Amino acid sequence: MYAPFIAYLFLAPAILGLLIFKVYPLLLSATESLYQVSFFGQQAKYFVGLENYRDVFADPTFWQSLKVTLKFNFLIIPIQVALAVALALLLNKKFKGVRVFRSIYLLPAGVSIAIACTLWSLMLNPNSGLLNSLLALVGIPRQPFLTTSSQALWSIILIASWKGVPYWMIFIMAGLQGIPESNYEAAAIDGANALQVLFKITLPLLKRTLLFVVVVNTVSNFLLFVPPYMLTRGGPESSTNLLMYEVFKSGFIYNDMARATTMITLLVILLLGIVAIEFRWLRAEH
Repeated sequence: MYAPFIAYLFLAPAILGLLIFKVYPLLLSATESLYQVSFFGQQAKYFVGLENYRDVFADPTFWQSLKVTLKFNFLIIPIQVALAVALALLLNKKFKGVRVFRSIYLLPAGVSIAIACTLWSLMLNPNSGLLNSLLALVGIPRQPFLTTSSQALWSIILIASWKGVPYWMIFIMAGLQGIPESNYEAAAIDGANALQVLFKITLPLLKRTLLFVVVVNTVSNFLLFVPPYMLTRGGPESSTNLLMYEVFKSGFIYNDMARATTMITLLVILLLGIVAIEFRWLRAEH
């Protein structure tokens, strides 16, 4: 009788924190996007309704930033999930020294994103970077990486994947270890090959874990900010100008909080729509 009440009582601190630190800022941002600030005389806010949204939709910079953000996520999410699954399958096997390999692969997850960006900026330096030095040893011309529009976005994908894949791999490994060994024994008796086991047993039984990984990965990559800020400043030629960095520029460089809150509200709406599609697509059957 009292079990549900007790459960909600234990969940109350987490729910309260979620409401204060997640839901309230989003509602505040959506509300602020309906106002504009007047700097003539005394600073004051006045209600403008959807005017800020009309201004943003008429701004080619917003559409370019949205295009870059969608392109970035359509590339990085499948790459990260596929690599995380592959590494988890490899490191879930029992062989001598597997714990050492697990520790090595998990090292990037323990490095902060700011430190990771600093390290990679040194390694990708077009003149003295480690990566270009290695390329020069095998006769490959030095690459501009972060300084050209054709490679900058891919470099950001590389860095974000190096940092993120080990983290997602942890969850997938936990899901793999939750699959009963009897399923694989039955498949071996039936003569199933490795691909059949992967697509008929492993991936279907990982559906709930994959749903979590894909959704959280989507949210984190749509809200990615540090690599474009530290490495490229949205360039070159706006090729890495993700929406979160454009929001930052609007609010803290151009001091246009109305535009910033409008774009962040649109980004949240877009993100909710994409996450809803992912839930419908990957929803585990009961």
